[in-house]
Parts: sequence; C-alpha cells; structure tokens
Amino acid sequence: MATSRSETPLSRRAGHAAARAWRRLLFRNGQFTRWLIAAGLPAGLAKAVGAFALLLVIGVLLYVAFWLGALVFGVVVALWAIGHIDGFDPTPEPEWRDGWEGYGLYRGETRIDPGEQEDT
Repeated sequence: MATSRSETPLSRRAGHAAARAWRRLLFRNGQFTRWLIAAGLPAGLAKAVGAFALLLVIGVLLYVAFWLGALVFGVVVALWAIGHIDGFDPTPEPEWRDGWEGYGLYRGETRIDPGEQEDT
C-alpha cells in the first residue's frame, strides 16, 4: 500500500521564507537601534534612525522588485510580439484562383490541390 506523503506547497514555503526574512530584518533593526543607543545617541533619535533605515531597506527591495517585474513584463511582451509578426513566413498563403492549370488552390504559381487532370 502506497503511503501519501504530504508535501508543503510552494506558496507556504515562500510565505515561511518571507516571514523568516522579515523577522531577521526586524532583529537586525533592533540590534542597530541598540548599537546606536550604546554609541550615545538619544533613544528617540536612535529609534527614528532605525525606522528610517528599515523604510529605506523596504523601499530598495520594492524598487528592485518593480524593475524586475517590468523587465519580465517587457520580455513577455517582446516574445508575444515576435510570435505575432507575419513577416517571418516567406511562403505565400494558398489562394483559390484561376491559374495555368485551371481553377484551383494555388500557392504562388503552383497548384497544390488534387484537381482533375485533363487529358489533351
């Protein structure tokens, strides 16, 4: 009997990783604030500098995420546009017309449909 092994979904693992990163960032911010206080900065000013540093780090991360998303979006749009350009197919479209071998389906000057051959 096969046992089913429950695997943690990617979304849950990503959420846990984000939470660990956030807790690590807050821990480092607390260390930085305590270091500023130990260096002689008033506690209120040290907390303000720590909050500003935290906002600066978050802002840089959001900036990088925005440009990374814009780059991915640009690549997807470029690939979509390349796929929809009709100029890459050098063969002409087949068309129904009257040509050298009678009325039929022609691609360029060649009849491509299995029409009746006339005996002359």
